[in-house]
Order: sequence, then C-alpha cells, then structure tokens
Amino acid sequence: MLTASTRLMGDSNSLQAIGRVDFNNLVRSLNQDFRFPLEKVRFGAVNRLDTTFEQLRNEGKKAFVAYVAAGDPDEGRSLKIMQALADAGADVIELGLPFSDPLADGIVNQMAAGRALAAGASTRSCLEMIREFRKTHDTPLVLFTYLNPVFTYGYEKFHADAAAAGADGILLLDLPPDEAARNADLASEVGLAHIRLIAPTTPEDRVKLLAESSQGFIYALSRTGVTGAHGAPSEGIGEVVSRIKAHTETPVCVGFGINTPEQASMVASVSDGIVVGSAIVKIVENNADDPDVATKVGAFVKTLVDAIR
Repeated sequence: MLTASTRLMGDSNSLQAIGRVDFNNLVRSLNQDFRFPLEKVRFGAVNRLDTTFEQLRNEGKKAFVAYVAAGDPDEGRSLKIMQALADAGADVIELGLPFSDPLADGIVNQMAAGRALAAGASTRSCLEMIREFRKTHDTPLVLFTYLNPVFTYGYEKFHADAAAAGADGILLLDLPPDEAARNADLASEVGLAHIRLIAPTTPEDRVKLLAESSQGFIYALSRTGVTGAHGAPSEGIGEVVSRIKAHTETPVCVGFGINTPEQASMVASVSDGIVVGSAIVKIVENNADDPDVATKVGAFVKTLVDAIR
C-alpha cells in the first residue's frame, strides 16, 4: 500500500482540491533524511545515457540536455521538434509527459502541457512518439514527469513499455527516492535510469545518498523554485556541482535559468553539462501557429550547443 504518496493518486480535480504544491516544498521534502537505506538499483544493461556521457567525457565535451513537452503544439510538430533538437546537437532530450497538474513547472511549461493536452496528447501517444523518433534518431531520451500518470498507467508496466518504446531514463519530480523505497508498488525500476534531482539547499548527508544512488546523470538545480522562474543561473552553482561530484562519478548537469549562449558557456564550465527547458519551450509557444516551428527551435538550440563546445 502507498503511504505519503497516496495524496497524489487522485485525478486532477482532487489534486486541485488539495491545493497546488510549491516546488520549494518538494525540495524541502527531497531534503529530508532517508528513513530506509537506498541502494543503487541497476536498471539493466548499459544504455544510451551511459554511452553518450562516456563518449562526451572521452572527447572532453559538455552535454547539452534539451527539454520539450511531448505533444506541444501538436503530435506531428512535436516529433519534428524532437528531431530538430537532435539534429542541432542535443546530447539528451528530456521529454515532458503532459499532465494536468504539473506541480514543479513554471507558467511556460504549464502552458506547454496544456497545449499538448488540448491537442490530444496522452501517455500512450507520448510512447508512440518515442517509437517514431527511434526510427530516425538514437539520441537518449529521458521522460520528465510526475507520479500520477505513471502510477495510473501501472508503475511496472510503464517502465517496461517506455523502455521498449525507446526511452532511456525517467525523472519523477514528486517521488522522493526514499518514498519509492518504502513502497512495494514502486519497487520496480527495471528498464529506465532514474535521474536524481539535487537542489542547492540539499543537506550534505542527503547529497551523498542521492549521488551514490544516481543513474544516468544527476540534474542539479542552480536555484530553488519552479522551472522558468529565474532570469539567470546562480553564480554559486560551481560549489553545488563540486559538493555532488565529491560523492559520485555520475555526470552532473545543471538546469534552471539558462537562456543565452553566455549563460550556457558559464554553467558548462563548472559542470558536465547543461539543461535548457523553458527557453526552448518559449520558442515553441511563440511559434505555435507556425508549421515550421521545429526549424526555429533547432536554430535557437544550435546557438547554445555551439557555446559549450
């Protein structure tokens, strides 16, 4: 049976009745001590994330991780956007699974999820989009999502189906790893690497536990707050990255507040890579009626990729 996560199992109406959760509260939840030992879970054979980061390390390059919402502005153009991201040099694509109550997202990404849902996006259509993407590209894909749609689909079945479709990892924003560890319903992680999220406010002992259990790469937040709410990354991000890397060899990529080539270069200089989301999604929003929105997204992303090479 579920314990603390039970409140997340209802539909969007029940969640709204409970009240929206600020991401700072989620961060504080992530910062609580583990109640149970958390062992590093194998998610299967070496996957695209491992091979990509190993190749980048060998070549002395930094990773560019791009976020977009699956199905935004519609399924056909969303697939073209994914392809454009890969063609522009994105090393990893984070694909947001459309959800009606994205607690950790700022307004830009919330609106993207809304556009996708209005266009008919669903968990199953997202997996189908991944299958189509895999026909032409081998870029690693990480699903950026919440527990509700995954649990509704079936936790173990989702992992199996997503991996079979061609996904490589998952970042479950509202499922602290120690909560997963205490629930048999959430025990299976076979097929997908579970990406850890570490904030600047995370206590040192918890940084160690999260880092030592990390898979694929670690998503380090340059600041607390929701996505897209900041004009620039924190100047102290280098210290955050150093704290994490003291406990693991897993690559550390930094996100939040990266909008320009100059910011991309600065953050990449103190990390293993950067994560850019809201700035890309804003290009989609501003060109949502353009049949060739993918070209504009690709052109923008290339300026950031070039800045960190």
